[in-house]
Parts: sequence; structure tokens; C-alpha cells
Amino acid sequence: MSHFFVMSLLFGLIFGQTASLCAPSEYTIHVEKQECAYCLAINTTICAGFCMTRDSNGKKLLLKSALSQNVCTYKEMLYRTALIPGCPHHTIPYYSYPVAVSCKCGKCNTDYSDCVRERVRTNYCTKPQKLCNM
Repeated sequence: MSHFFVMSLLFGLIFGQTASLCAPSEYTIHVEKQECAYCLAINTTICAGFCMTRDSNGKKLLLKSALSQNVCTYKEMLYRTALIPGCPHHTIPYYSYPVAVSCKCGKCNTDYSDCVRERVRTNYCTKPQKLCNM
């Protein structure tokens, strides 16, 4: 391998990681249950940002491994549980939600991520709101 090729490869790998702006970001989740009197606004962190991707016009000419569609996804996360106020005794008043500790650019895992372009906008309350800061 030529010296120029090796240096270009190293530069591409380094630049690809530094150009990605994927990090935990503050986000508010609104949670309500039909049986409960209040909607709970939970402040948490999610993974959000820009990841370098490579998608060539000549897809048929390249190996699949040469194409990359990375998304900003969880590297490390934990779950916390909040208590929804105003629930009757026969209702389970708890809601568990993810908290992003660290993020990475990688393949989207549908086990714990929403991998669609447009999401349904349901992040609002229809009942009186209580705030939960964890």
C-alpha cells in the first residue's frame, strides 16, 4: 500500500468520527394514562444529532459493506421509573423511560429505537400537567 493511501484512510476515519455530532440531548416526554387525573412531563435525555453516512449513487457497483447509513443511537442507557400522580388504587401508576448516558453513530436497532423518518406527534398533554425532574 502506498503511503498516500494509508494516510488518506486514516484521515477519513478520524474525520468521520469528528464530523459526527451525536450526543445526549435534553428531551421532555409527556405521559398520561386514561385512568389517571394528570399528565406527567418527564425531563430526560435522548440521543440526537448528526452522523456521517456514505450513500453512493453507484450502489450496484459497490459492496454493501462500503455503504453506511448510521444514525445517532444509544451507546449506554439506563431506565428510570416515575410515578404518575392522581391514579386510582386499581391502576399501576408507574412509567419506565430510557435515559441516554452516552451515544454513538451506528446502525439503528429497532429493539429500543424508533428508526422511521417521521414520527407521530403525540408529545403533548390532554390533562392537567405535573412536572417530574429526575
